[in-house]
Amino acid sequence: MENNSDPRTERINKAVEFIRARTGRLQPVAGIILGSGLGKLADTISDPLVIPYKDIPGFPVSTAIGHKGNFIVGTLGGKTVIAMQGRFHFYEGYPMELVILPVRVMKKLGIKWLFVSNAAGGVNFDFRIGDMMIIRDHINLLPNPLIGQNIAEFGPRFPDMTRPYDPALIAKAEKIASDCGIQVKKGVYLAGTGPSYETPSEYKYFRLIGADAVGMSTIPEVIAARHSSIPVFGMSVITNEAHDDYADDYENNGDDVVAAADVAADRMSVLFIKLIESL
Repeated sequence: MENNSDPRTERINKAVEFIRARTGRLQPVAGIILGSGLGKLADTISDPLVIPYKDIPGFPVSTAIGHKGNFIVGTLGGKTVIAMQGRFHFYEGYPMELVILPVRVMKKLGIKWLFVSNAAGGVNFDFRIGDMMIIRDHINLLPNPLIGQNIAEFGPRFPDMTRPYDPALIAKAEKIASDCGIQVKKGVYLAGTGPSYETPSEYKYFRLIGADAVGMSTIPEVIAARHSSIPVFGMSVITNEAHDDYADDYENNGDDVVAAADVAADRMSVLFIKLIESL
């Protein structure tokens, strides 16, 4: 039963009403969350309606490098989609309620699938800068976004996370990549709080516990989507080699990460567009 007195629900409903007033009859079937440097996909959306986050009641503003801070509603792969051109991160100081707010808003707007992307460091020694990794599973070192009173309207108190990333969408993506001659990896994504990059010893630890790539986002949105039984497809672009054997003068640089993501964004766009066409 919906709890209309819950301020979280009121915030969600006000945002949904505002967006619906702008989009009219448009009914998005898929939501897309674009990470650092990956906003280029939004440029391929036809008939775009741009809704800045700052205009939406109750919405935070994206402050991260490479995040423009817009919802874009339009057509991609022959389907109506709603894309987040930039996301919200726990490291920006936002509570998890706001980090996952857009997913719950997109759920109430009617999305049936969620596509997520991020820039990540490759802790797997076989990964190189510019590689694309289909996320098959994750390790969460962030606070769980479902902590607190459950909003039963969205899902159960204890949602299953056996298959956080949809096996059917992963299989489709692998076939599309093969048909298009696009090389993809597949692996486990780990998210920490940030905003500092991890130490070499932390990278080694992450590798030892089964991670292939590491970042500071994505998992809260995936948990929120799975709470609402929305199938998810996720992809990481490897933008730096997150190893523990660096040269003496090596340092991680946020601008370099965004630049590396931008180079891979075209290939990622092809995969996302063809996946959405197949829905």
